[in-house]
Amino acid sequence: MSAEIRFSSNVQDLSNSSGVDAGFQFEFYCQRCNDRWRTRFRPYRSGQASGWIQKGANMFGGLLGNASTVLGGLAEAGWHSARDEAFTQAVADGKAHFNRCGNCHDYVCEPCFDSANGLCFNCAPNVQVAITKARAQGEVRSASERAGVEGESRGTRHDVQQEMQLVCSQCRAETHGAKFCPECGHKTAQLTACTACSTMLQPGTKFCTECGHRQA
Repeated sequence: MSAEIRFSSNVQDLSNSSGVDAGFQFEFYCQRCNDRWRTRFRPYRSGQASGWIQKGANMFGGLLGNASTVLGGLAEAGWHSARDEAFTQAVADGKAHFNRCGNCHDYVCEPCFDSANGLCFNCAPNVQVAITKARAQGEVRSASERAGVEGESRGTRHDVQQEMQLVCSQCRAETHGAKFCPECGHKTAQLTACTACSTMLQPGTKFCTECGHRQA
């Protein structure tokens, strides 16, 4: 019983107690990578016989219906003991596919288990894997930092004082700061700086509204 309890947290019961597909089947999973292993289906003959007779009773009724009721009761009565026996065998078979970690006590599959240390790779990570992971993380971190510096350098080349019309006044499409609308070709209102005092002026302004200087 103790072995059954140990496996109770990583097993799914796929058994069916009645019908023509009555039988026992259990699915165990690795508690690290979640890979699955399923036992071979073992038919439950009493439940299957009841299921077949029930099918016949649905068609013909009469004595078959009574027989189905009797067999169904017998199958139900014997189900729990038969299921316990099948589960005990399934646990024994499952031990050949899973290892119990000596530290966290999880059951894990062979690829997730360090047999030399008797530990799963969550408790005893593979050194080479850890080195490769750390190297990749360091590479990404370093590249991100350099990309950030490069972005700051590129940012200094943008005109951040120039006013931009981000939505076309003609068709309401987004212009993304372009001089002409990419949707309808309408000229957007790009402010220009006064050649004398740098005041921002509307396009076509002939004289600066701030200093009066004539614009070219």
